[in-house]
Amino acid sequence: MDIEGYLDDPQRQERVKEVRRKIDELGIDYLYLQFVSVTGRIMGKGIPADHWESVAKKGFQLVYGATVNLFLDRHGDYLGYGPEAAELVGIPDPETFMQLPWDKRVARMYCTLFRNREEKENPGGFLTADCRGNLRRLHHEFQAKHNGLHLRVGTEPEMMWLKKDENGKPNGGYSKPFCYHIDQFESLRPVYMKVIEYSRKMGLDIIQGDHEDAPGQLELNWMYDDVLRNADRLTTYRQICAQVAREFNLIACFMTKPFMGVSASGCHHNMSLWRGGEDRLHPTGNDANDLPGLAHNYMYVGGGENTFMPDGDDVQMPGKAGLAAIGGIVHHLRALTAVGSSTVNSYRRLWDTGFWAPVFADWGFQNRTTGLRVSAPGRFEYRSVDSMVNPYLMGSTILAAADDGIDNNLDPGEPEERNIYEAIKAGKQVKKLPMTLGEALEALAADEVVQRGMPGEMYGLYHQYKQDEWERFNHTVTEWDIDTYLDCLP
Repeated sequence: MDIEGYLDDPQRQERVKEVRRKIDELGIDYLYLQFVSVTGRIMGKGIPADHWESVAKKGFQLVYGATVNLFLDRHGDYLGYGPEAAELVGIPDPETFMQLPWDKRVARMYCTLFRNREEKENPGGFLTADCRGNLRRLHHEFQAKHNGLHLRVGTEPEMMWLKKDENGKPNGGYSKPFCYHIDQFESLRPVYMKVIEYSRKMGLDIIQGDHEDAPGQLELNWMYDDVLRNADRLTTYRQICAQVAREFNLIACFMTKPFMGVSASGCHHNMSLWRGGEDRLHPTGNDANDLPGLAHNYMYVGGGENTFMPDGDDVQMPGKAGLAAIGGIVHHLRALTAVGSSTVNSYRRLWDTGFWAPVFADWGFQNRTTGLRVSAPGRFEYRSVDSMVNPYLMGSTILAAADDGIDNNLDPGEPEERNIYEAIKAGKQVKKLPMTLGEALEALAADEVVQRGMPGEMYGLYHQYKQDEWERFNHTVTEWDIDTYLDCLP
């Protein structure tokens, strides 16, 4: 059984003991055991810390449907798994143990999910509805296949801080929509300083931040890292923002586009493929000898060979490995859009033109009108991804597309240095990205390569969930319908 091999790993057994030492040292009373659903929502259970060893050995059980938010489709049926399904087994990953800085009695851990031990089919096997576990396994397979080549990612998570009205509903942004304006940044200082305080305690090496050009819109960035650790940090960052919002009676809004006429919230993924390197400890302001979590949380991979760096005379043009990988992503960009722009609201970002949201499947250098650009020597910026993204699914599907590019030496074409709209006027033929969730889901359904990044049950669950979302939208009468058609006739 996969679960037994996982539990019997000698390194894991030592980390289980290390967690007990940390629990006692830090005075931890309670543990959150969490995993991430297909939509990026954080799910799980809580247990008293007294029961750590028992749960570390046996895991906890939870209905399979928790991986799809235990959600009913528009016909009233459970998505993915019905009430008759067995229960998954969640095994906590001790290396992710981390004290919560806002309540030091509590710690959290990410978990790996398995099929129930009593299942008739593949008992105790890895659960493919576990997007985080899938990413870890797919990344390991990619490294083994490509002689140690591994993906490092840095994300740019834009989000908005919104005020509440007397009913707790959004009442505009906390600041004015002035891009890079220090005074508007300053107006949110108490909020972002608390976010940074908690982030650094939890291992996010914050490197920069700014006010973006929507009401209350901030972007805080941390150092890039291994694709899985970066996804964990983005998930942690969202939890931190939700907590800070509670403390300041605000709304931490990760919805892509709550306002028209101003920029939406993106989550650009900067990526590069490396060989070699090693993990290095970045205590992020904590005492390196007395960390509030296991050292894994404060590790960042450094050094090695960046295969995306130019290897010719052109200081902008990526090397051959980078070009092949980007060729794979360009070839599969339409299907990838279903993952990077994963909600009905995501496409408001693409339709509200004039705000730098890319809508064309092309690439260039410092060109923000294309879906991909070389944002700096040695890295690509994937732009058609927004703040609602599930980073585990995005990482897995990027790996699948890059793998196809490398295997088949796919040519991304010449980089486009013109404004893409001017290039099209001049006669260039460019594929457009899907402009609705329904169209994106059709592109994903036709792309077997990208589906490899959603193995086993994952693709079916994701498609079912998102198709239901699209159908719900299409059968809903909105305010726009009333405003447009109520007095249309006679």
